[in-house]
Amino acid sequence: MSFRVLYADPLWAVRDGRVDPEQASIERELYDERFRLDFGISENGGYLREGTRFVEHARGANAMLISRVRITPEIVAALEPTCRLVVRQGIGFDTLNPALLREHGILGYTVPDYCIDEVSNHALAMILALERRLIQQNERVKTGRWATYGTGYPRRLSDLTLGIVGFGRIGTATARKAAPIYRRIIAYDPYVSADLMAAHGVERRETLAALLSEADAVTIHAPLTDETRHLVNRVSIVHCKPGAILVNTARGKIVEPRAVLERLQAGRLGGYGADVFDPEDPNDDPINREILRFDNVVVSSHCAFLSAEAERSIRRRVAELIIAVLTTGAAPSFGRVA
Repeated sequence: MSFRVLYADPLWAVRDGRVDPEQASIERELYDERFRLDFGISENGGYLREGTRFVEHARGANAMLISRVRITPEIVAALEPTCRLVVRQGIGFDTLNPALLREHGILGYTVPDYCIDEVSNHALAMILALERRLIQQNERVKTGRWATYGTGYPRRLSDLTLGIVGFGRIGTATARKAAPIYRRIIAYDPYVSADLMAAHGVERRETLAALLSEADAVTIHAPLTDETRHLVNRVSIVHCKPGAILVNTARGKIVEPRAVLERLQAGRLGGYGADVFDPEDPNDDPINREILRFDNVVVSSHCAFLSAEAERSIRRRVAELIIAVLTTGAAPSFGRVA
């Protein structure tokens, strides 16, 4: 029996603006002659991720890998009845549309633990860059404006409180790494007990408002769900302490851009760091473009997950999962969301 495996939009396969199948060295090592590996449609230096051409290309796949494709009823209809599973190459599951996959009997998976070290480090790097005003200092020195006091006085972090929104794997790792830096760490996660947080030296807060009102810096590590969509919005953000720093390396839609912009304009946020936006590229949205203009904003291009080691790990694990499900009919529980 042979299987068609569609890698719809793996970022690692794009080189010089085109999809290069030769990049699939790890996959060729793992998939044997029973598996035919296809790639998504290359377009405009990236991938086609929606529309009739994409849907027709997905038709007949036995398994599909997605990175930033969003699963829709049209895609699911094309995948039936051949497709056994859809795997997202990442931690988040919102683009998988788990309820829809479940309804149609298609397994859905993520890899929820492959880049914990990378994302927690990235969040802390953004916090420290904002706290120490490194980006402003860097720009000033490189443009001939040497001034030790040119960006004012940074804060002494050992006197401050760090707030963590979402206390899963990444939130826990962030707390451990931040413990030697901050005086106190607090966290908000309605699904994690105070006892578990205490075991990590973290104090639990019952509400987001309570956390925001105490934290000098806030880092977001929650999944995107109906509950967390625009969790930080124009209403909740008013609870932030004046001068607080906010960092989001989780999902763009957790933070309402207008709320951040208004607080920056009012001088109420000490800084904002973001690796994720809604839409994906902040330059495509007028509100996000305004946010980018501020000196106390540090951004990156949805790359907090990235390291050579993390990428090798997830590619191998995804392939091994697809092989196991297609050849044995097994449905492993780890990482399964549908």
